[in-house]
Order: sequence, then structure tokens, then C-alpha cells
Amino acid sequence: MKRLAWGALLVLLAAIAALLWTFTPQRLPVSAESLGALPKAEPPEEMTLSGLPTGAMQSKAGFAYRGGSLSEPRDFTMTAVLIHHPRGDLLIDTGFGRNVDAHFRTIPWLLRAFGSYTRGSPVADQLTSGGYDRSRLGGILLTHAHWDHVSGLPDLAGVPVWMNAEERQFVSGGDRMGAVMRSFGGLAIREYPWDGGAYLGFPRSHDFWGDGSVVVVPAEGHTPGSVIVFVALPSGARYAFLGDLVWQREGIDMPAERPWLARTIVDADAASARENIVRMARVHAQFPEIVIVPAHDARASAELPRFPATRN
Repeated sequence: MKRLAWGALLVLLAAIAALLWTFTPQRLPVSAESLGALPKAEPPEEMTLSGLPTGAMQSKAGFAYRGGSLSEPRDFTMTAVLIHHPRGDLLIDTGFGRNVDAHFRTIPWLLRAFGSYTRGSPVADQLTSGGYDRSRLGGILLTHAHWDHVSGLPDLAGVPVWMNAEERQFVSGGDRMGAVMRSFGGLAIREYPWDGGAYLGFPRSHDFWGDGSVVVVPAEGHTPGSVIVFVALPSGARYAFLGDLVWQREGIDMPAERPWLARTIVDADAASARENIVRMARVHAQFPEIVIVPAHDARASAELPRFPATRN
């Protein structure tokens, strides 16, 4: 009996050690091969960009990227981004909506156990209080369809929701992580094609307005149709909105993927996510002037102009 007990204890200790190892630093290798010149963009002079924070989840850095401290608190912000463009404004994701409490209860219990959340003002309410003319809103461009990126969709009824075919199939296919969006009836779904060539090392692209100001590239892994949105402003400033490719900047700066436990819970295809993290890290190394904005990094969100922005 004692021998069995010791054997079980050793197995348990080995399992704990293996789990803890998955939180240790592990940098991903990045190619130094040149990506060529920065793609041309001709954003219209009146184009602007502004952030609309809608709340945050509270967790630890160690759950966001390998090597992060398990004792360091981090705010995982939920910030929508409004792009004003003369051909139609675009909202990148929605963040928390009016019914976020119910949406939060749908996520895996382990995510709820390791984090809490605070509500802010929903995007729809911020637009209204800011005197925004909603008829200018040409669509909501989703980085992916997880609950915290789509929670505000019902508050913006009738506004087109832009997705690619892969993410649309993810939602309709019954995956639990797409359940919140699937529960919304009457959404005006619009599908954009991968009709452009390679863009900064990503194999396909879609130039939303045809002027290089908003270019979407596939970055699957977190979900099958996850994307990165590259935005170029008339000032020359450039941004890359990463969605949940990584949760914090260190995921690209190091670069590093999420620890095994987080990957297992939230990523549909960890290998594809890893490949796209490396792609984006290569872009970041060669074009550091592009501001990277992981969807849940409070530091990155705080640096965005706040709605309503008039010039940036």
C-alpha cells in the first residue's frame, strides 16, 4: 500500500511540475528574412480612429503569455475601435454589451474561476451620448466571434456584421465558444472574400475600401477565422489590431504563445496560432512603427485616441 501511495504521489508531483513548466518562458523563433517594403496606403484625409472602452476582465500576466508572472495583475480590456472613413465607418469588435452579465455566464468555468470582470459603458450607449450619427456606420468588422468581442452586437441592431467564411462557419457549426453570437437572432451578416494577395508575410488579404487604409489578413488559430486588421491613417500612423492572436504585447515582443492551460481552453488550433504569432512578430521586428494592439492589452488600448476623435 505504501508503495502504491508513493507511486501515486510521484505521478501527481510529476503532473504538477509538467503543468508549471508550461508557464515558464519559451521564446518562439522568428525569421530575419526581409518582408520587403511597407505596403502602400492612400487613406483619405478625413479618416480617423478612436477607441471605445467597454470594460475589462482582471487576471494575471502568467495566464496571458509564457513567462508572465502568476502574481502580476493585468487588466484584460474590452475596447472597440471606431474607424471613420468617408465610404463608411467601421467598428472593430464591440466589447461588452448591455447584456454582458448573461454572456459572461456562458464561458468555460475555468476562465470564470481565474478572472473577474468590470462593466463599462456599452459601445451603443457611447455612440449615442457622443452624438454619433449611426447611419454612418458601414459595418462591424469582427476580429473573431468569441463572446467578449460580440457582446454588443444586439445593441447595434441592423448594422452589417462583416465576417469571413471560416469564422461564419465556426459560429454556425455549433462550437461552444461561438454560442453567444449564435444566440443572437436577426444579425445582418455580410461575408468578405480573401481576394487580395500576400500582405506583410500573411498569405492572403482583403483591402476593405480598396485604398490600403483597412486591410484584413487571416490569422487563424484562436478561432478558424480569426483575423488581424491593419489600419493606415493619413498622418502616416499605422496600427495592427490583433484580436486575440495574443492577449498582451509580450506575446509579440518576446514572442511567446499562451501557456498550455490557456491554449487548451480558448484556442481552436494552437499550432496555427503559434505560426501566426511568429508571422506578426516578424512584422513587428521589421516595422516597429506599426503600433500593435492586442485586443485585451490595457496599455495598448490606453494609447488609442478616445472617441470621438477628430484628427489622428
